[in-house]
Amino acid sequence: MAKSDTPQPSTGSEPALPPSAKKALTVKQQREERRQEKVKAFKKEQAKAKRNRLVAIILSSAAAVAVLAILITVVVTSSTQRNPDDITVAGVETWEDIEFGHVETPVNYEEKYGTNPPVGGVHNPAWLNCGVYTEPQQNENAVHALEHGAVWVTYNAEEISEEELQLLVDKLPSTHILVSPYEGLDAPLVASGWGAQVKLDGVDDERLTDFVDKYWQSENVPEPGARCDGAIDGPGKIA
Repeated sequence: MAKSDTPQPSTGSEPALPPSAKKALTVKQQREERRQEKVKAFKKEQAKAKRNRLVAIILSSAAAVAVLAILITVVVTSSTQRNPDDITVAGVETWEDIEFGHVETPVNYEEKYGTNPPVGGVHNPAWLNCGVYTEPQQNENAVHALEHGAVWVTYNAEEISEEELQLLVDKLPSTHILVSPYEGLDAPLVASGWGAQVKLDGVDDERLTDFVDKYWQSENVPEPGARCDGAIDGPGKIA
């Protein structure tokens, strides 16, 4: 039978792709999937990096705020510090042109300078280490500490209780301060600096703060800025 050249009617379906075409399409799809995965991973890394930068900015800002707060505190504290020249201490006695120098012998300060406890004068070459003492101290060593800018707070042991003594210590600076009992005081407390002294009514006497603010580590002592440790401890030191 002869082959007809007449076109055959369409069956309504496309011819099936050869296996090679199917394989090519699958590889293409796989590549697209891998590309999408890479794009997704890249965007995820971008988001993570953005979060990290944001956290770093926040932390840096917080640190800057903290530093600023410290600087403000320092400036405010410095600006509100009392000027010793502007402080008046009621009842304070002062002495001018006090002799100083080293001696190895005992010194009668009351007879020589008219002060008891002493507020200066010649003294022992070794200073008394600053701190809190429960026993009377050697005048000659304590005066050397006054020469270095220390304030010596002496107390009448018969009038100041242990609780009051602790309150006294708590309100004083931690350096360049001597605290000790002293025999023969005519006041509950006596605060002494180089060339200055005031008799106080007790540990709650507000003039103590004024005296310390005015004479503690004063620039007007013979050896301003000198240390108040590293020499000798007297008897009964507790702090």
